[in-house]
Amino acid sequence: MATVVRKFRDPGTSFFLFGPRGTGKTTWLRGQFPDALWVDLLRPEVQRSYEARPERLVEALDGQPDARVVVIDEVQRAPGLLSVVHGLVEGPRELRFVLTGSSSRKLKRVGVDLLGGRALYRTMHPFMATELGAAFDLGRALEFGLIPLVWESARPAETLQAYIALYLREEVQQEGLVRNMASFARFLEAISFSHAAVTNLAHIARECEVSRKTVEGYLGILEDLLIAFRVPVFTRRAKRAMSSHAKLYLCDAGVFRALRPTGPLDTLEEIGGQALEGLVAQHLRAWIAYQDRPFSLSFWRTRSGAEVDFVLYGPEEFWAIEVKHTKKVRSGDLRGLKSFLADYPEARGFLVYLGDERLGIDGITVLPASEFLSALVPGEGLSL
Repeated sequence: MATVVRKFRDPGTSFFLFGPRGTGKTTWLRGQFPDALWVDLLRPEVQRSYEARPERLVEALDGQPDARVVVIDEVQRAPGLLSVVHGLVEGPRELRFVLTGSSSRKLKRVGVDLLGGRALYRTMHPFMATELGAAFDLGRALEFGLIPLVWESARPAETLQAYIALYLREEVQQEGLVRNMASFARFLEAISFSHAAVTNLAHIARECEVSRKTVEGYLGILEDLLIAFRVPVFTRRAKRAMSSHAKLYLCDAGVFRALRPTGPLDTLEEIGGQALEGLVAQHLRAWIAYQDRPFSLSFWRTRSGAEVDFVLYGPEEFWAIEVKHTKKVRSGDLRGLKSFLADYPEARGFLVYLGDERLGIDGITVLPASEFLSALVPGEGLSL
């Protein structure tokens, strides 16, 4: 398979690079810093060595006096290294550190301050449509997602199932994050029904037969492992009574499809709609993460039920985006956007759908999903 050029850019200083497993952090770093001193904590013998003696890093650097960049892969596996890195960053030798991780939970647990602001915080996400170019296939993305490890596999369905099992085994079970793996597995299944929906923790707790506090803890684990994220309500200059609960998304459409059980009572429209909305969400998050300017992602929902799936707000852009799993736009599909634009005429309204035709209806731009996703190019506005 042809090499995919990522839109993530080197910030030019020491930085943390977080992201779910399999999103290509190591591959990108190997290409970007081929001469770096590399500490691979995924190797058990290396992890044991640095956990026992974090100061071994100083010795490794003394052995490579020409090294200018140090990459520590999966730093959460030996958090004691950060104290050594902190001292080296402030030392006389000009060194850049790149510290990768698929979880910040262990770092938080031991009270690490992420180098007191001396290193930037960056995230890497699954592939974007603009990165794949002509190779992007909307149908495949909705079924298997865009995690590079899965996308580039000759057997994506099997790889996706193995990916989920890897997280359960190595990130949850081995780290001792939960005591009862059976209840956590039930929680994962239940949370898949809340993908692209307002989170009702009490309902999930009843489904899993655990306490609400336990569900809150489980959800916190998923967020720390970068497997799930929440999108808050847009309330800036609100003119109506607004909902107060965030929406929940899994990090990738393929992860959602792998966790979501299906049967005779499940419709293609329901599952496909959740997958499409999640695919748009993960693209918007990646687009924001790879920008040099601050943006916020939220959604809009009034207590009377008017809703817009996404609101992207930044220095120059103000977009309201509705996602519909349909090939034909009906008047009711535009109702939420029209309500939002009545309150916020400064915004641009977009409806993203499965049709092939680009339309303009009552000042709202209607776009095929592939066209919209491909137009999300980091560093550029939405040129549509």
